[in-house]
Amino acid sequence: MLIRVYNSLPDEGIDYDSSVTVHTDGRTDTVPAGTQVRLTPGESIHIQQRLYHDFTVEEGTGPVLLGEVSQCNDENTDNRFNPPMGRFPEIEEDEPPYCLLCNEYPPGRFGLGWRLLGSV
Repeated sequence: MLIRVYNSLPDEGIDYDSSVTVHTDGRTDTVPAGTQVRLTPGESIHIQQRLYHDFTVEEGTGPVLLGEVSQCNDENTDNRFNPPMGRFPEIEEDEPPYCLLCNEYPPGRFGLGWRLLGSV
């Protein structure tokens, strides 16, 4: 897994120039802006607030499973995207779903659909 990192500017833009302090598994390193930090299986990285980052799977390495542990998230102040985007990205449906979301099931014979399991 490759994670590219940049600091934020005071106006919350991307700082393409200043070095970035990176914390990985008890190590602290300083890397140039735009560096792709390589994580191998079992390694972790601390992504502090206001750190721009993106993820790329290194070519030829196979599937990757990522997990995130985070504090309480304030959608109004915590998330920053460049370029800016809405709360949910567009989804390009290129395959039929193999599991439906609760609101995608057809109505049941009583016309209530999934609401039969919840409060009506």
